[in-house]
Amino acid sequence: MNNVVIIGNGVAGITAARHIRKGSDARITVIGSETEHFFSRTALMYIYMGHMTYEQTKPYEDWFWIKNRINLLFDHVSGIDTEARLLRLASGNAVGYDTLVLATGSQSNKFGWPGQDLDGVQGLYSMQDLRLMEQNTNDISSAVIVGGGLIGIEMAEMLHSRGIEVTFLVREDSYWNNILPPEESAMINRHILSHGIRLRLSTELAKILPDSAGRVRAVRSSDGDEIPCQFVGITAGVHPNIILCEGSEIATGRGILVNEYFETTIPNVFAIGDCAEIVATDGGRNRIEQLWYTAGMHGEALAAHLCGERKPYDRGILFNSAKFLDIEYQTYGYVPPVLDDVQTLYWEHPAGEQAIRIVYDQRDVVIGFNLMGIRYRHRVCERWIAEKKTVPYVLEHLGEGNFDPEFFVQSEQCLIDLWNRTHPERTLQLHRKRGLRRLAPARGQKKEMMA
Repeated sequence: MNNVVIIGNGVAGITAARHIRKGSDARITVIGSETEHFFSRTALMYIYMGHMTYEQTKPYEDWFWIKNRINLLFDHVSGIDTEARLLRLASGNAVGYDTLVLATGSQSNKFGWPGQDLDGVQGLYSMQDLRLMEQNTNDISSAVIVGGGLIGIEMAEMLHSRGIEVTFLVREDSYWNNILPPEESAMINRHILSHGIRLRLSTELAKILPDSAGRVRAVRSSDGDEIPCQFVGITAGVHPNIILCEGSEIATGRGILVNEYFETTIPNVFAIGDCAEIVATDGGRNRIEQLWYTAGMHGEALAAHLCGERKPYDRGILFNSAKFLDIEYQTYGYVPPVLDDVQTLYWEHPAGEQAIRIVYDQRDVVIGFNLMGIRYRHRVCERWIAEKKTVPYVLEHLGEGNFDPEFFVQSEQCLIDLWNRTHPERTLQLHRKRGLRRLAPARGQKKEMMA
């Protein structure tokens, strides 16, 4: 491992570079063509909204790379010769390697819609996409977003922050109900509508219509409606960016095929992050992990392997977080969208913008949490799931998990009260922490409605 070359300067590639440096004296080169320096991709929306600058999204100062002997090369890799161990660059130069790490990320999905390549139609994944969106949304009055995932809700908030009228086309009958259980999905539906965003459920895009200059002027929906707009955001998910592997000997499926050590089918070539497809060894479905934190875990696990600590990658207990306009969302462990095969305890504030769901099995062992508008400590929830704590134990210790500011009104007692009403034979008491205050009823609501 004398000469390590990493293609992609996102969180997976940069985490690998940092940890390889910690564990070795190898020569490290990171090649990226999106930006000259690593930045937080999750902050793209905040640049558009004026909350942050690009400089503020860079986790490390520019001198960090020189100090740590990580060579950053701002160029685009146009081809890989795995036999010669050589990379061809768009600049005309070539770079050799002993060890190659592919961390090429994702690309926005397109599904062949008529008009999808018109001016004013785009996805949002890269810094280039953000710059294009700045141009495409300058002085416009209305936009249509196609696709009901996390990128879609972020784009809706971005456009809404500039006073642009937004119509949101979601093919499901409730927002993100392939991930969220019915109550949480319904909460987000209401919240989107309360912001003045036009949410069109059970509606698909049929066609994007051009004006005389070849720019979008409207979309036609699956129910035949024509919706005028000057911008269309395509946010129907992403797929692994595997273009570089075309014409090479590196095996691909939906992504770049790797084993639990991130090894591809070619010796000394590895893939991590969004572009990697981890081949199942138990007969299950191959796994693509397109989350910020798992990309970092991939980079760290591969670095350990390359530095001599060979052990299989273990994602551990699933975690994710997001923000739906003003509602923060956290999920830990297993919370399926269809709850037929699990037990759940669900509490929702009467105002409809806070909720806690605890998911448990037939033995009362907690297997997952959903939190809407309430923050719980990641490590505490993870520990409860890993240690197979029961619902009664978790309920009595909920105060340990709450991560809202100390004097925020807390909601744990409401969940305890709900449990006690439905399980009177097992009455519980909350172990209160200092500063814990009971949740007050929403304005106009009676106290008996609280649970």
